[in-house]
Amino acid sequence: MRKSLLAVRVAAVLAPMALLSMGVAHGAEADSLASAMTNGKASINLNLRYEGVEQDNALKDADALTLRTRLNYTTAEFNGFSSVIEFEDSRVVAGMDDYNDSLGHQAGYSVIADPETTELDQGYVQYKNQGFTAKAGRQALMFDGQRFVGDVGWRQDRQTFDGMMLGYQFTDAFKVDYMYVTQRNRIFAEDKDLDAKDHLLNASLKTDLGVLSAYSYLLEVDDNSNNALDTYGVRFDGAKQLKDAKLLYALEYATQDSESGVSDFSSNYYALEVGAAFSGITTKLGYEVLGSDDGLYGFATPLATLHKFNGWADMFLSTPKEGLVDMYALVSVPVAGGAFTLMYHRFETESEADAASATVDDLGSEIDVVYTLPVAKNYTVGVKYAAYSAGDAAAGKVDTDKVWLWGTAAF
Repeated sequence: MRKSLLAVRVAAVLAPMALLSMGVAHGAEADSLASAMTNGKASINLNLRYEGVEQDNALKDADALTLRTRLNYTTAEFNGFSSVIEFEDSRVVAGMDDYNDSLGHQAGYSVIADPETTELDQGYVQYKNQGFTAKAGRQALMFDGQRFVGDVGWRQDRQTFDGMMLGYQFTDAFKVDYMYVTQRNRIFAEDKDLDAKDHLLNASLKTDLGVLSAYSYLLEVDDNSNNALDTYGVRFDGAKQLKDAKLLYALEYATQDSESGVSDFSSNYYALEVGAAFSGITTKLGYEVLGSDDGLYGFATPLATLHKFNGWADMFLSTPKEGLVDMYALVSVPVAGGAFTLMYHRFETESEADAASATVDDLGSEIDVVYTLPVAKNYTVGVKYAAYSAGDAAAGKVDTDKVWLWGTAAF
């Protein structure tokens, strides 16, 4: 058993014990301790989803019907302490498992990264005192828009992190969060989890025009090799009401240094998004660049909620060494009590690999469509479609169609 997983399980077990020890020291508050333990909140979240994949290659078309069950219990606070324990299970339903789960199952099929698994999703002890917060154990984590750190919540087995989280709310407008990560619990059950020595620092300031964030993400896989991925950046994300419409805008810049073995690379990231919201309709135009180091290395975001960016067909989960330019447009409109969203992406390389490819920069295009509908208070249904068309420079990429149908229940 890896020491980081052991630490999480110990933390989950020690959570009630920590509260109990405080109750012994303050016998007059024993009743409050009992209330904290018994008057917590239990919740369940169920997600039944069909996913189908067709690709223009030799792989067989994939079909998966899976059910993700997430059970959570959060204690009430006692002397500033509380604890969370949450389990997650993903199962194939009705024997519909004709897909490559990324772990070697059905390797002749296209990939649908939803392996069957049962695991501890979250298990941590939390302490709060005025503006200070500390969490120790396994926890979900999302910074800013999840471009660099997120929980990959779209997949049935979401991403969480083992470690210690510290935060301080200096004022209503200004806060700083820091987490030291000892293990990345990725979306592939426990088979591809990674021991780590990551430092994640994020500071944010709310202003009248939006939120200004600054961050430093220093990543290192703990595998006794020479590797480091250091990213520093700033982001501004906001909105401004203009009579009957709201102006939307976001601007972000980051620089990255990568060490791998004896190789060192540097690259930059920048993104600009503008839009408007009026009468329930939202429109956006965006330009995002994941830079390249002379066509040898592409800007990396290994902890991101990658499905959220660069097309839902997931063709660019890793950045090509020539970099990636994503020009996109979005429109979202209310339809029959739900929300309909249409997106278009145009992909290009940021840098040519060599002189011979100077005129080849086409990485393809993609159309994405989604409709979600809330039903009563506790249910949501949805349908989603992604169609990627490969370009001349999209090495290893092929025309790909994906479709999803799902229903979620939360209590």
